[in-house]
Amino acid sequence: MIRTNNFIIPGSKGRAMLADLTFDDAKPYAPLIIFVHGFKGFKDWGTHHLLAHYFAEHDYRLLKFNFSHNGTTPEQPVDFADLIAFSENTFTIELDDLKFVIDFVTSGSVIPVAPSVILMGHSMGGGISIIKAAEDDRISKLITMASVGTFRNLWPSQAEQQWRTMGVMYFPNHRTGQQMPIKVSLLDDLDRNPGRLNVLARAVDVQQPWLLIHGTADPTVPISQAHELKAMQPNAQLLIMPNADHVFGGSHPYTGHELPATLHDLCKKVVGFLETGSL
Repeated sequence: MIRTNNFIIPGSKGRAMLADLTFDDAKPYAPLIIFVHGFKGFKDWGTHHLLAHYFAEHDYRLLKFNFSHNGTTPEQPVDFADLIAFSENTFTIELDDLKFVIDFVTSGSVIPVAPSVILMGHSMGGGISIIKAAEDDRISKLITMASVGTFRNLWPSQAEQQWRTMGVMYFPNHRTGQQMPIKVSLLDDLDRNPGRLNVLARAVDVQQPWLLIHGTADPTVPISQAHELKAMQPNAQLLIMPNADHVFGGSHPYTGHELPATLHDLCKKVVGFLETGSL
């Protein structure tokens, strides 16, 4: 039987991270995938529960979590109820959060131990996953979906001067109508850590088998970034999905009971890659 268990994992600066693990209870030690959500994302977005169920049906455990500063709270996991936390987020904080999650699944203290983990990162979470794969040998394989090649893809370059002058920039959330603030500390983090937070440069250091997936109709992250990542790490396998958008046919809210066709095809390709090491 497929089950989903919920957990609270301590995150950066004392903020809690809500997580859930979907698995077949007949296979408690199945290989474990950590799903890493993107910018203005959260673990319960749209189709993520169906994706988790798919991998549990195919002999994997999948853990998804909310970053400590993604703006949600354990009490309101699908609402951006804590914009103070959101405003204070940085990429270093997210890398720390991901380390805490990897520690959680590899310790064996709460769930059956995962000796190594597979990272699956979407969009900004793809960039975070690339960096973490480059620096943590507990990661056995890497899957990126519509990954950024640079975090600066997330905002217009011409906005940075005003951002620095004002000390904060507001990112519109077209779904909720919220103006979501991010302090200039996020830019400061990039300036202080130019080596560690350079996604393209860190791609060179990824030694794990890596499946790099991007759609040709992605309006959010240009497909050119996938080609740039592939150029930096020629051993990565590049899967180009014709006509796929940034979320591979998903939406939020998602009322269907089956994965959209594009995302279902993506999941099939990922399982094949994980089982054989190739497409």
